[in-house]
Amino acid sequence: MKKVALIGATGFVGSAILRELTTRNYTVTAIARDVQKIKSASNVIAVQADVIEDTALTAALKGNDIVVSAFNSGWSNPSIYDDYLAGGRAIIHAIKEAGIARALFIGGAGSLEIDGNKLIDADDFPEDIKQGAKAASDYLEIVKREYDLDWTFFSPAIEMNAKSSGTRTGKYRTNLDSPVFDKDGHSRLSVEDLAVAIADELEDAKFIKKRFTAGY
Repeated sequence: MKKVALIGATGFVGSAILRELTTRNYTVTAIARDVQKIKSASNVIAVQADVIEDTALTAALKGNDIVVSAFNSGWSNPSIYDDYLAGGRAIIHAIKEAGIARALFIGGAGSLEIDGNKLIDADDFPEDIKQGAKAASDYLEIVKREYDLDWTFFSPAIEMNAKSSGTRTGKYRTNLDSPVFDKDGHSRLSVEDLAVAIADELEDAKFIKKRFTAGY
């Protein structure tokens, strides 16, 4: 079974991915600033590291086959835009330094498009998350230029939050640059099924050097 390094393993998204990967018997190096939040398991190696600590992060990644980054610099962080991109760039650098070729990055839904227009550019896009969403959108463009990496970028459904979560169905549909809408016109996904989609991509590798999204 492949060894996966998971950055941001204690966050809302990262913790769900960690649960999914451990149930599939992956060996996971769970990287976080506060490892006390990581539940011990025989196939989980908890490592304390900050993404901007280049030496520590590179050391934590070495020996793994794949890196999954669920990094987020914090929605309440007034410097979220700059910190997100600085952290994201540091992660890419550490992945390369560790000699890992395969990486999957979790971004945001703001860069998804409807009729060729990014969601983030809509007049009614929520102002309180706009800087974080813009950072994730700009990070996608940075990742796209990493020609030496077998990267995948995942944008969640528009309604992927605590309210939409709590149930793992194991079912979802995928698309590339446009949201997946259900029959009621909603783009929804639970964080549990987001984790399923990520784990499936690690196994199936359908979206190498592509961005994809998922919804019901």
